[in-house]
Amino acid sequence: MVGTKDDILKDVASYYAGRIAEHGQTAAGVDWNSHAGQMMRFNQLLKVVDSSQPYSIADIGCGYGALLDYLSSMGHTTRYVGVDIAVPMIEAARSRFASSPGVTFRLGNSPDEMVDYSVASGIFNVRLGRSDEEWLAYLIETLDAMNATSQMGFSFNCLTSYSDADRMRHDLYYANPLDLFDLCKRRYSRQVALLHDYELYEFTMIVRKQL
Repeated sequence: MVGTKDDILKDVASYYAGRIAEHGQTAAGVDWNSHAGQMMRFNQLLKVVDSSQPYSIADIGCGYGALLDYLSSMGHTTRYVGVDIAVPMIEAARSRFASSPGVTFRLGNSPDEMVDYSVASGIFNVRLGRSDEEWLAYLIETLDAMNATSQMGFSFNCLTSYSDADRMRHDLYYANPLDLFDLCKRRYSRQVALLHDYELYEFTMIVRKQL
């Protein structure tokens, strides 16, 4: 299946709209197996931030705003921008955090403003029939946008190509962590960390900017 980036975004938006319609504002509603796994991913992604001082953060593929709950529980002081391409996700997030100061939710795939950090959790997993080459091009284009709008760094996660072969699914994208580490080192920053030591079939990439 070959299509433009707009085609991909439409398909992804439709997929996740269906997930939240079926499962509501839960981990399953954003296509995660468990709440515990969702929290583990947030912990890894936020290793990019310096939480000793206030910061701004863009949450790409924010869903119903679960990361914002996590940030609040950890006592982080943030200006938060949640971005999602699925209308039901943004509607749910805006409803949940209607009275929260310093919080913005936007429909789209980029924050369209500079922030200190940006994170993306799970947005590269479900490729919806796209080839490895097409999905990788979409992934890199998304990372380029995150890099362009993040002053201090960004992080993202992917399913790993080191997953057990008998557990891998054809509808999911399993990225090569070594290839993406090399890409991030050469394209974005010399300060890159590959985290592949936690109990999930995935990895997290941390990219810090030289300031």
